[in-house]
Amino acid sequence: MTRVGVVTFPGSLDDRDAQRAVRIAGGEPVALWHGEHDLHGVDAIVLPGGFSYGDYLRCGAIAARSPIMAEIIDAAHAGMPVLGICNGFQVLVEAHLLPGGLIRNDHGDFVCRDQRLRVENAGTAWTSRFEPGQEITIPLKNGEGGYIATDDELDRLEGEGLVAFRYLDVNPNGSLRDIAGLTNARGNVVGLMPHPEHAVEPGFGPDTPAAMSSGVDGLEFFRSALESVLARA
Repeated sequence: MTRVGVVTFPGSLDDRDAQRAVRIAGGEPVALWHGEHDLHGVDAIVLPGGFSYGDYLRCGAIAARSPIMAEIIDAAHAGMPVLGICNGFQVLVEAHLLPGGLIRNDHGDFVCRDQRLRVENAGTAWTSRFEPGQEITIPLKNGEGGYIATDDELDRLEGEGLVAFRYLDVNPNGSLRDIAGLTNARGNVVGLMPHPEHAVEPGFGPDTPAAMSSGVDGLEFFRSALESVLARA
C-alpha cells in the first residue's frame, strides 16, 4: 500500500484531516514529526494546513527551516510527490520549493467559504485525475492567502504552465492573477490555499446541486498522488 506522510508542526490543525483523506483515497497515512530527520520510507508527503509555530515572523517561515524539511526538500528534488495545503503552501514557498510569496488577505479579514476553482494544470502528480479546465469546489479558510510575485515571475508561471489552480467567481484574498495554487516544473510539488482534505467524504464536503455537503472533489488530489506513485514504481 502506498504510504503518504503527513507532517505535524507545532500549530498544525488539519494533519488528522489529511491523514483521513489519504486513508479514504486508499493509501496508508504515516504521521511525521517536524523535529525528525526521518521520512519513514513514505512514498509521498502532505504538508497540512494550520498555523505552524503560530505564524510567527511570516506564515510558514519557521516551519520551512524545521529538521524534517531538509529531508522533504531533498525528496522533492528527487521527484517525490509533495502537496502543501494552505499553511503547507506557505511552507513550500518559504522553503523555495515554489516561487513567490503569500501575504495578508487584501480585505484584512479571515475568509472561510466553499471556493470554486479551475484546474489549470492536470499534468501533475496531484491533479492527474482532473481534466484541464475542470471546475471544482474546495473549502477555503485563510487569513494570509494573497499570492504575490513580480510581474516577470507571474509571466513565467503563466508561460510555463505552472499555475495549477485559479479562483473562479470571486478572488477571496487578492491573489495576483487569481492564482489559487502552483506546481513546480517537474509536476511533483503542488501547493494551494484551499483545503482538498475537507472535500473527500459525502456528508462532510461542500454543497453541490445534487445535495448538501456532498462535494468530494478533493478526493481526486489524493487518488492522483497514489496513482502517480504506482506509475513510478
